[in-house]
Amino acid sequence: MPPTTVADLLVLLAREPGRPRLTWYGDGGERVELSGAVLGNWVSKTTNLLVEEFDAGPGTRVALDLPGHWRTVVWALAVWRAGACVAAPGAAGADVVVTDSPADASGADQVVAVALPALARRFPDDLPPGAIDAASAVMTYGDAIGWTQPVDPASPALEGGAPRSHADLLSGPAPTAQRVLAAARPRTETAAFLLDVLAVLAGDGSVVLTSPETTAALASDAPRRDRLVASERITAEG
Repeated sequence: MPPTTVADLLVLLAREPGRPRLTWYGDGGERVELSGAVLGNWVSKTTNLLVEEFDAGPGTRVALDLPGHWRTVVWALAVWRAGACVAAPGAAGADVVVTDSPADASGADQVVAVALPALARRFPDDLPPGAIDAASAVMTYGDAIGWTQPVDPASPALEGGAPRSHADLLSGPAPTAQRVLAAARPRTETAAFLLDVLAVLAGDGSVVLTSPETTAALASDAPRRDRLVASERITAEG
């Protein structure tokens, strides 16, 4: 049976803990591979941060002001696992703003600064007063999800171009398990980007994401693209 909740999805991903589930090709040759176990671990720690720092739960709106990126997927899964709602970048009245540009969110009451490079141990710039540095904070939380409020199926899970409640977040038909090559979308298309990734994972598949720079490079270099498709065992394109 396909998963019907994000909690179910995380259980599914853990059944093959060593299998790649989310692979990122970023700028400058960066490659990050998250197995089912590693992705689940990131989500658990991030969920605990959201719950313990911000009391995240049904009705909490978390604005993800992030580009299409593997970290964006982790944060979205954590928001949903906590039963909260992913709001669009710049959404008015968001309870928490998660962003790679915290200086632009200085008017928000609760800000989490996300450094995008995989090896970042701290946010590289000065943070607004009270902002949390995700690079250092997330790793201090437990590997297993602690107490969370019960998820309300009727509560909002996703705002944006395709709003969803928690009940219908995973309601679409699950595709056949595939290894999908997908170009990361800009932050203005966060909702559609997240739903695309979620659908692949719910179908017991895995995603290879390419940054805009990498996507452009692959488009102009067919041999390089062919090598990536072969080495990553791509079976479909998003």
